[in-house]
Amino acid sequence: MSSPDRLRGLITPVRTAMANFDSASVQSALGAFMSQDAALYLSHPFGDLSGPQSLYDEAYAPLFNALSDLERRDCIVTAGTDTGGNDWIGCAGHYVGTFTRPFLDIPPTGHFAHMRFHEFYRVSDDKVVEMQAIWDLPELMMQAAAWPMVPSLGREMYISGPATQDGLHFEGRTAAQAEQSLETVIGMLTDLSRHPTEGGPEIMQAEKYWDPRVNWYGPAGIGTARGLAGFRHWHQIPFLNALPDRKGGTTGTLKCHFYGDGGYVVATGWPNMQMNVTGDGWLGIAPSGQEITMRSLDFWRVEQGLIRENWVLVDLLDVYSQLGVDVFARLREFNKARVPGSVSSPIGAYQ
Repeated sequence: MSSPDRLRGLITPVRTAMANFDSASVQSALGAFMSQDAALYLSHPFGDLSGPQSLYDEAYAPLFNALSDLERRDCIVTAGTDTGGNDWIGCAGHYVGTFTRPFLDIPPTGHFAHMRFHEFYRVSDDKVVEMQAIWDLPELMMQAAAWPMVPSLGREMYISGPATQDGLHFEGRTAAQAEQSLETVIGMLTDLSRHPTEGGPEIMQAEKYWDPRVNWYGPAGIGTARGLAGFRHWHQIPFLNALPDRKGGTTGTLKCHFYGDGGYVVATGWPNMQMNVTGDGWLGIAPSGQEITMRSLDFWRVEQGLIRENWVLVDLLDVYSQLGVDVFARLREFNKARVPGSVSSPIGAYQ
């Protein structure tokens, strides 16, 4: 078991190399950070990879080609040990740059582009042996006016970092605070899972866990909601109507890893939720009755015993894929009248 400070320090060279993205520096940093046979689980359509070079070749190189002035901007960095004794590093932020070439058939815009990421790294002997990561590709599609699926119920926006501005400040994060924060989130998830099998919405005791002014930062395709009322209307009600038997987090048979780091709590699992699509109203998906799993990588910020902010990324493209919908095929159909190719950079732009 390594200390949170030591764990957070391991990823610093990678974050530094990606802040001013340079191919050689990034590959070198990833090679030093990861075991050569690390198991890498990336969101759809990247899939499962192995080792740092594969990660660079299959994911980062195409992104760098599309956003030639690519940079990584972390807004939250956490570290801790889960209940099974596994050490983890968890990061949230954006990849940003000028979108000048196609990426995964998403047409370029020539403008500033941002794509949120949640990335978790399991560490053993100071090396990453497993990575679980979601890149919010629908966010990039929306900026290109190329999203071919249903509109979001919530607000689509550039997702902010913590209101406290301490996502990258580690001083003062105590073990006692981490334990209390974790207790709040686990309690919330436990009570959340009781509805509807054990009673109505009141059984979730939402007011006990959530600040009434909470910001819930959902993935593109669902969107962001403000306050408990916003969370309920723009995410929770459609989600529970469609997936009433969902299990995850603290229930079900799938593994989910939790740890606290000061006021932050994180959860990662691949997948970590399971459910049957039996109702209508979520993402425009028909109630087929089909069983699906879900990958959800989450960060919570607990303030004075209540959840004040919650950053959530769900691999929605994988959900659609399980239901037989190829979002990228539909994207190509949706955008086939657009002229393909790159966008010339303006004079004086970074090359």
